[in-house]
Amino acid sequence: MNFIPYGKQTISEDDVEAVVKVLKSDFLTTGPKVKEFEEKIASYCGAKYCVAVSNGTAALHLASLVLLNENEKVLTTPNSFLATSNSILYVNAKPIFVDIQDEGNIDLDLCEEELKKDSSIKAIYVVHFSGNPVNQTKLKYLKETYNVKILEDCAHSIGASFEGIKAGNCKYSDISIFSFHPIKHITTGEGGAITTNSKEIYEKLLLLRGHGMSSNPDIAPWHYDMTELGFNYRLTDISCALGLSQLKKLDSFLYLRRSIAKRYDEFFSKIDFVKPLYLFTNNSAYHLYVIKIDFDKFNLNKKEFVLKMREKNIGLQYHYIPINKQPYYKKLGYGKEITPVMDKYYEQAISLPIYPNLTKENQNYVCEKILEVLK
Repeated sequence: MNFIPYGKQTISEDDVEAVVKVLKSDFLTTGPKVKEFEEKIASYCGAKYCVAVSNGTAALHLASLVLLNENEKVLTTPNSFLATSNSILYVNAKPIFVDIQDEGNIDLDLCEEELKKDSSIKAIYVVHFSGNPVNQTKLKYLKETYNVKILEDCAHSIGASFEGIKAGNCKYSDISIFSFHPIKHITTGEGGAITTNSKEIYEKLLLLRGHGMSSNPDIAPWHYDMTELGFNYRLTDISCALGLSQLKKLDSFLYLRRSIAKRYDEFFSKIDFVKPLYLFTNNSAYHLYVIKIDFDKFNLNKKEFVLKMREKNIGLQYHYIPINKQPYYKKLGYGKEITPVMDKYYEQAISLPIYPNLTKENQNYVCEKILEVLK
């Protein structure tokens, strides 16, 4: 059995042809494919505007520059990749970590408790963890009741929906961000995007993406003005050509991911000691498929389990080590938050292989070997 990673990109000949076509064209960057990709992403999500950027972290950075002021407090989750809360620190604002619900998403009821206690909290950064969207009705209520800004981190969730509202739609948020890293649903190599329904936010994002610089042909054809301290966070036409080709297949990729999740669910429904993070739902985009194992019942710990599975050529992964427990965050005074659900989750959770080209034979092999190692 060849090694089975927990995730991988799905590239076909039409993707290669799309990239080669751009390589033979006049524009490798700042050309027409960028705008086309942005329009297609916005249309797919149902948002008015989209800005393509060099990666998901750049998307979070620009979003934080637009949404936050220095020293503002932001509620966010400890169960995400580092970049979510790091982007708050980038702009000298302050993340406040809130415990999660059993299915891995931030607990919005606990967010409300924090908002009631502290009127100086200005924003909430939610993550649709594993591809399963947070409750949009509750998000709407919090935004309207407490007048907070909302960022949706949709790095896991393109194609996901909640009661018909697609991830990235920004119906009840100010900004959503995406990642197109190779491990995600679609890839541009590296890459990311920001969606919004605000023209003001959109224009500010465009400015910050390109060095804070705008052209001024009224003065001279070559003239430009730098009005903000911006960055070079542009995405190339080469990357966007790949993204456009991938986007055509996104719905089929989602179907395959959900099919794999359904098969895993059916298998583990017969096993008492292995439980899916949440029961199958078509609302989830299933970037990750997470199971929880009570390792205390077995003669091994999580590290030993992962290493034994690796010996059988299966690459499991963990998402995530609590951000607030990271050494850098501890230096800032974090790590003592009361997060019992996150703590228990960290002890038990494992991410299984899930990607469109994962064969049924490999799916069955993964399930069988999990039982074999545990027993």
